[in-house]
Amino acid sequence: MTAVLETTELSKTFTLHARGGLALPVFSGISLSLLPGECLALTGHSGSGKSSLLRCLYGNYSASSGDVRIRHDDQWVSLSAAAPREVLEVRRRTLGYVSQFLRVIPRVSTLDIVAEPLRRLGMAADEARSQAAHWLARLNLHERLWHLPPATFSGGEQQRVNIAHGLIAGHPVLLLDEPTASLDADNRRVVVELIHVARARGAAVIGIFHDDEVRAAVASRCLDVEDYRQSN
Repeated sequence: MTAVLETTELSKTFTLHARGGLALPVFSGISLSLLPGECLALTGHSGSGKSSLLRCLYGNYSASSGDVRIRHDDQWVSLSAAAPREVLEVRRRTLGYVSQFLRVIPRVSTLDIVAEPLRRLGMAADEARSQAAHWLARLNLHERLWHLPPATFSGGEQQRVNIAHGLIAGHPVLLLDEPTASLDADNRRVVVELIHVARARGAAVIGIFHDDEVRAAVASRCLDVEDYRQSN
């Protein structure tokens, strides 16, 4: 089986230019390979660099050294070297991301926010909204909220919108940053089921799961980012 995501000696250091160029090392020398259907859980204490690693994998943070490669259209693409347009195309069709926070355009309805990834793939508006409604119902978000902007929703409601938006397009590779944060037990179980469904269709998943039961339920293996911490 061919890997779909690889890193080679990936390292990240933040430079604080307002502090005279002070360097804050985060992690160093992470090499990993992810196969279809796997779920790799990132572990380590708060501040160990788990979220920074996910952002490097997604291309939000540039790596200080090393490489991130993803299988896109049966070709390897180096996200560390790709042009911005190519990175956006990889995200559109291959690489999905569920962050800890919902970032949306004001006054856009929840239904249209969740449908947006499908619209970017060329799906007709009615069909995209129909699928969005299915996902929102699956995540127990009441229908009375679907046509409202989510800015005033509770944290748990916003997180369920976030999850639906991140998973609806069926990306082959998924990055999940604490997807069950702010969720009650029933909705945590729904998210666990959705991750199992994604893995069963062949999606490769890398995630941060602070809930021990969720991590045990979804992960096929773990990577402790503490093992790659640089010393300050």
